[in-house]
Amino acid sequence: MKITYYLEVISSWCHWAEPTWADLKRRYGNRMQFEWRIALMRMEDFPTSAAQMDWFYRRSGTMLQSPVMLNSGWYEEGRTNYDAPSLVAEAGRDLGVADDRIRLALAEAALLHGRKIARIEEAVAVAAKAGGVPARKLRARAESAAVRARAEASTAEFYSHQIGQRPAFVLEDGIGDKAVFSGLVRAAPLAATIEAMLADEAGYAGYAAHHGTPAPGGAPGPGGGASRGPAAPTTARLPPSNPPSPWTTPTSGPPEPRCRASASAR
Repeated sequence: MKITYYLEVISSWCHWAEPTWADLKRRYGNRMQFEWRIALMRMEDFPTSAAQMDWFYRRSGTMLQSPVMLNSGWYEEGRTNYDAPSLVAEAGRDLGVADDRIRLALAEAALLHGRKIARIEEAVAVAAKAGGVPARKLRARAESAAVRARAEASTAEFYSHQIGQRPAFVLEDGIGDKAVFSGLVRAAPLAATIEAMLADEAGYAGYAAHHGTPAPGGAPGPGGGASRGPAAPTTARLPPSNPPSPWTTPTSGPPEPRCRASASAR
């Protein structure tokens, strides 16, 4: 079984989800695979001012009863690209750091200390120290076409699940089942689903141990239907290729945007 975590390094909601990610790894690390992938945010996904960002930070921090308010100091008015921290985190893989160290250090530098890690030199300085890798090599990889292509490919993969909110978790087991969570940060629903999927996998293995594999042509499923397995893809209504940003200036309390880098941003 495998769980894939789609994230944007400077998304505050991804920051809030990190305790859940760590908890799941502690509980299920020897029973399933864990992998994180970059899901870059578009510029229209970001808030339009530090004041707006602070408003969302106050709301999400209050919702999650955080003793610390996130820091909007990393935000730069007029900046047109915030990809650097995510590209630097992705580049760390090429230097042997595929775990969480680099991306967590980058997120904390921005969201807790307000460091301007959208600047490539600042992101590299933070990441090189956290990962124990040469800064010059890390920057070269972060600015390479190969790393950019990987980040864009994993972002496209994120959208292929018909979701738009980060963090996102995709759970897949060995019998063809898949569960997708988009925007949730608490462990309970993820853990309950993991337990159910692991139990189903064990059930299939137990049945096979007693009865072998199906005869040619497959075996009838519940009610005489086809056996459960990877289902043929169904036709889904696709979202607009460039949906409008949910960021709006808060008035009486709009729904929290769930895919942004701001305080409440997912």
